[in-house]
Amino acid sequence: MALLPLPLVLAIPANAATGSGLQPTPWTRLGRLPRRRALLGLGGALALAAAVLLAPQAPAQAGSALLDRVKQNPKVAAAICTELRGLNAQGLTSTSPQAVDRIAVMQGLNKTDAEILTTYVVGLHCPDVR
Repeated sequence: MALLPLPLVLAIPANAATGSGLQPTPWTRLGRLPRRRALLGLGGALALAAAVLLAPQAPAQAGSALLDRVKQNPKVAAAICTELRGLNAQGLTSTSPQAVDRIAVMQGLNKTDAEILTTYVVGLHCPDVR
């Protein structure tokens, strides 16, 4: 891989207070970046690009089966909304441990999945639920 030369910097004042004497910078004498520094920059950029491309895929695929039951059957979402409205009437919020437990039992889920499903349903189907 060929390295592109940097634009030449003419000079930097050696003594900025008096303005006397102009000294060439180390890079103007070299004319290009050292090979090691350029490759580290490229490797870092490649690692960052790989992380950005791969990171969002895993969480999005992991929750799709859980949310598909509501996407494909709006009656399930309506039942969850009805249950959550009843809990709101008792003074419980949709994120309270009691509400999450009730949805977990109702849907046959663990607590984490029930909390995710409840948040999704409230956000899309019953925004009036607290």
